[in-house]
Amino acid sequence: MATPTLEPDVKPAKKAAGRQSLHYRFILATYRIFAIGALYAVLLGVIAYAFVMGFYAVNNSWAAPIILSATDEKSLDFRAKLITSQQTIEDLKVDAAKMDSGLREMRSHRDALLALEPPIQAAIDRERQHDRVDGPQLTSLDSRKLADNAQTQQVLEQLDGMQANIQKDLAAGLITKADAASQLAALNQTATSYTDSRIAEVLLTDTVLDKTTLGSTTLEALEKQAELRSEAAQLDVAIHVADKELTEDNRQIARLHDAIATAKQSPYYLNASGQSLLNFAFVPYDNQASATLGSPIYDCYLNMIFCRKVGTIVTRFPGEEQVLHPIFKTQIRGFLIQMDLHRPESAKSRTVFLGGKPLLF
Repeated sequence: MATPTLEPDVKPAKKAAGRQSLHYRFILATYRIFAIGALYAVLLGVIAYAFVMGFYAVNNSWAAPIILSATDEKSLDFRAKLITSQQTIEDLKVDAAKMDSGLREMRSHRDALLALEPPIQAAIDRERQHDRVDGPQLTSLDSRKLADNAQTQQVLEQLDGMQANIQKDLAAGLITKADAASQLAALNQTATSYTDSRIAEVLLTDTVLDKTTLGSTTLEALEKQAELRSEAAQLDVAIHVADKELTEDNRQIARLHDAIATAKQSPYYLNASGQSLLNFAFVPYDNQASATLGSPIYDCYLNMIFCRKVGTIVTRFPGEEQVLHPIFKTQIRGFLIQMDLHRPESAKSRTVFLGGKPLLF
């Protein structure tokens, strides 16, 4: 009888192979699902990015919030310039007040000097008028005095002989000593009178010279008049220069006030003035039509959907600002607005929208 041949049991091997195949198919399916999911995720990301880029490229109502404070570099620099300008104004006001006081004093002094000129001129004219009247008369009297002195001199020449005769008569005893002394005294008095007459003639000559020429008194008056006019002219020049400087100081003060008034329209002035934290937003020029005063401000999730009103526009500043685009990261130009937010956290959003919701929700 033949011995039966034993065959190996293949069922466990088939089961193991089936389990491996199932595991492989599961991994492959998972990989395919993951790959497809990743592909769709990338595709959705690309589409979303393209949509965001396109949305901000065509949207004309977005603005980028900016938080400014008194410790910002621009605010500190602005405050330093503002303090310098105000100090300059105060210094100019002090200088202008001093100059104005000096002008009043110089004008008063000038008026006082000019008030002295008419009396001086009147005195000079009066003295010249007297000289014109007295000069010819004194000249005539001087001529007559000279003639009288000449006659008196002739008489004195005869008196010398008379004095000799008196001495002879006294020596001869024809007259007494008393008579001789009396006659000699009379002769001496005549000589003294002649001397006095000559002195008077010399003084009269000096007076005639004063009356017929410019005397020292008149020259002194003319000199004082010239000094007065010179000092008045110098005061006129000083007043003119000081008046110009005062006008220029006042113009400079007015220009600085105008500059400060213009600076008050800057958002940095609000911070420099020490007010509380304020909320601002940058608006590009392309979106300026949406930035009207009182317009509502909306803050959105994902920067464009599910929007809610968070405040209004209260101020629009005229100065130009340059910032980086919050999405494209390129340099853009525009201006700032001040926002009144009842949701202060919206100031930290990347963008807000002015006037209305950018989409339907």
